Amino acid sequence: MPKYIIERDIPNAGALSTQDLQGISQKSCEILNEMGTKIQWLESYVTDDKVYCVYIAPDAETIKEHAEKGGFPANRISQIKTMISPTTAEG
Repeated sequence: MPKYIIERDIPNAGALSTQDLQGISQKSCEILNEMGTKIQWLESYVTDDKVYCVYIAPDAETIKEHAEKGGFPANRISQIKTMISPTTAEG
């Protein structure tokens, strides 16, 4: 199944408390459980004003559905085509 990066514009995301982040995470998991196994959240990265989430899903529409049901922004959804790392340089 394809893997996606979702860019979420959330002003002051980096200042969210542990409790805020826990609540957001719980809401996301509730929606994922309702949607079944067709979508999976892998991890997220919180920056000052954005949250970048990595998901596995059949298509971008499924990710949009999750965002709409959870009330989360999904400002940009990009399918990951491949991954590279420092080991890629080793050939």
